[in-house]
Amino acid sequence: MSRRKDKERFQAMRHMDPDYRGFRGYGAEPSQGNVPLEPVNCTVCGRTRNVPRGIAVEQRDNYVCSTCIEKQDEETQDVSQGESASPP
Repeated sequence: MSRRKDKERFQAMRHMDPDYRGFRGYGAEPSQGNVPLEPVNCTVCGRTRNVPRGIAVEQRDNYVCSTCIEKQDEETQDVSQGESASPP
């Protein structure tokens, strides 16, 4: 790659993540991110999910994971489409 393309790519990465420091080698582990995570059990499926600490504090007793929310949304869409498709 040319220097110009390298610089453009670096600038694009900096635009997406202001803390991006550039490639540090294959031996370096990627950073974990800025958000501390805590394990919380989903009240629907019972699985343990790592969620941001703020959400864990707010919703610890009634947390529903995104997978269960998507399933519930799909089921409600299927039911509403089935009702609209049937003749009166």
